[in-house]
Amino acid sequence: MSTDPSLLAGNRRPQADYRAEHFLWSVQDGIGTITLNRPERKNPLTFDSYAELRDLFQRLKHADDVKVVLVHGAGGNFCSGGDVHEIIGPLIQLKAPELLMFTRMTGDLVKAMRHCPQPIVAAIDGVCAGAGAIIAMASDLRYGTSRSKVAFLFNRVGLAGCDMGACNMLPRIVGQGRASELLYTGRALGGDEAALWGFYNRLCTPEAVVDEARALAQELRAGPTFANGITKSMLHHEWAMDVDQAIEAEAQAQALCMLTEDFGRAYRAFAAKSKPVFEGN
Repeated sequence: MSTDPSLLAGNRRPQADYRAEHFLWSVQDGIGTITLNRPERKNPLTFDSYAELRDLFQRLKHADDVKVVLVHGAGGNFCSGGDVHEIIGPLIQLKAPELLMFTRMTGDLVKAMRHCPQPIVAAIDGVCAGAGAIIAMASDLRYGTSRSKVAFLFNRVGLAGCDMGACNMLPRIVGQGRASELLYTGRALGGDEAALWGFYNRLCTPEAVVDEARALAQELRAGPTFANGITKSMLHHEWAMDVDQAIEAEAQAQALCMLTEDFGRAYRAFAAKSKPVFEGN
């Protein structure tokens, strides 16, 4: 049974024309930028923005014009978490089945972020709390500022720290003991400490953090984006593998990358003593 390649190509959808309703979205030179844009409230999330972020990251699986995603907040803050009045208040009135629908929906946002093939770069300034801290955690790379404050503050509102994958992912970033401290106490992690703990890849000034994060996104955009997607997938899936399984999975993944044109481009550029120009295929 044969498959028409045009049918497979039909799954590819450019996202530059997507019009977001609950945040800002733009695509330029292969970089898709999400700007959380409620600066008067420090960019909190609502039921609608949670769902739209989830849906956008799911759409990015099929985007042919987005190679890297940049996430940041407007007005000097990243994200203050779920809106107290638009989310927390209504949740108190719900029964268990509806509450489970909500917590599964928020978890689906993290799943969508981890399963989209594009690397996600977060530029974090000011407040980065609750679900905002989770979005930062679920990103692949994080640039922050000294004045930023990252807080997994779920226990401060009477909830467990095991929210949206935090007990799984955060220890892998900062270590089990440090993650335990943050999730048990809900205290804010200052920017200098976040860099020391490895939560941030780099500290920047508040004025430069978005530009430096975008420069990193541009560097990734110029790289072998198909291979970068494989790297992201393996970083995610190898958490559940033993060493032998991981080595075999990486052998298969790397053999697949060796079939790409970018691999040949790199060799020919090396032979010509020039810099390769990757095209992501």
